[in-house]
Amino acid sequence: MKPGLMSFDDALAALLAQADGEAEALGVDNVDIVDASGRVLAQDVRATLDVPPMDNTQMDGYALRSADVAGATGSTPVRLPVAQRIPAGQTPEPLAEGTAARIFTGAAIPPGADAVVMQEQTRADGDAVLIMHAPKPGEWVRHRGEDIVADSVILPAGTRLTPQAVGLAASVGLPALPVRRRLRVACFFTGDELAKPGEPLKPGAIYDSNRYVLISLLRRFGCQVTDLGLVPDSLEATREALAAAADGNDLIVTSGGMSVGEEDHMRPAVQAEGELTMWQIAVKPGKPLAHGRVRRRERASAAMLAAAALGGVPLTVPPGDSGEAHFIGLPGNPVSAFVTFLLFVRPFLLRLQGVQQVLPRALPMVAGFDWPKPDRRREFLRVRVGEQGTLELFPNQGSAVLTSTVWGDGLVDNPPETAIRRGETVRYLPFPMLLS
Repeated sequence: MKPGLMSFDDALAALLAQADGEAEALGVDNVDIVDASGRVLAQDVRATLDVPPMDNTQMDGYALRSADVAGATGSTPVRLPVAQRIPAGQTPEPLAEGTAARIFTGAAIPPGADAVVMQEQTRADGDAVLIMHAPKPGEWVRHRGEDIVADSVILPAGTRLTPQAVGLAASVGLPALPVRRRLRVACFFTGDELAKPGEPLKPGAIYDSNRYVLISLLRRFGCQVTDLGLVPDSLEATREALAAAADGNDLIVTSGGMSVGEEDHMRPAVQAEGELTMWQIAVKPGKPLAHGRVRRRERASAAMLAAAALGGVPLTVPPGDSGEAHFIGLPGNPVSAFVTFLLFVRPFLLRLQGVQQVLPRALPMVAGFDWPKPDRRREFLRVRVGEQGTLELFPNQGSAVLTSTVWGDGLVDNPPETAIRRGETVRYLPFPMLLS
């Protein structure tokens, strides 16, 4: 590893530490439950009732007292009069001893009954039913509260709401949920060689892809995105873009300009407009990754004037409107930008909103390839699951080969200086896991 480079684990820990404790400043939105998927809970959600709220049947069949049909078999059925019919949603009458109730899935178990015999183990006989199975007490009965107990925490604060989590909240009758405000993220992109798709391509130019990948990713994670577009390769233009991006946003994400060339102005611009807290990570692809903070010029000036008017007593900055915006600078190479977003920006976005479990679990998979010349940095190799169930390696692992991210369905997380031989077990990170 090159001296001065932060390890992957140290860099990620430092980045997440910058986000810890900031979720409260985002405030709380109470949103209709139908719009809550993808949002992060700001408070614990407690059950308002038992689920199910009453004993009910899992099957169509007959509710009865198990003692009344002890010993029933297909050859020696027990005949019971059918005393009532209970569709779902109706309140049953108490069940008299020696009778059965015709019952349908989800319907309440009548008082006195302790089991249900499924329809397939019965035969209708006029106004009665022949029971051909001796049930145990509780058979095919869902008991009150067996899923959820009233007043228990069903979804803790910091939960990123999935469709099934939204359904769980709906199952206890909640019409709205308290969630964190959506993150406001500004982004811009540097590189005089970049052209917008649809424009004529000048000599030496390339079409910009990072803008579309990163904005799509930010929106996928529920961010409100301000797109400042392409910024010229100059220190002054980069500083002005940073200042504009900081105003009213929680986070600035950029791509390009993070290396040490004469035309790489992002690092000195961030240092001039705020501070750089982290730069250059021992990962491949994606070494020139940075985190910092950018001051909000207008708000900082207003706060200083107000403090002076009060005799030097600083004013409290309103929640969610502090004097700085976070900054993450991603590499300019397309694969590097994509991979570092998934590995660093994704967990940072989630932690900013109060999610604690932000790291995906790598899956053990068998390599169907050899990787004999590993790098000194931690590598993330583009792979896909082949027909034989082993991982196939994209042949060109260059950081500009965006094709590999479409061909592949995940990454192999390979430790520094670790060769891989065909048949060995490796750590696999599927893209669907990194994109959720």
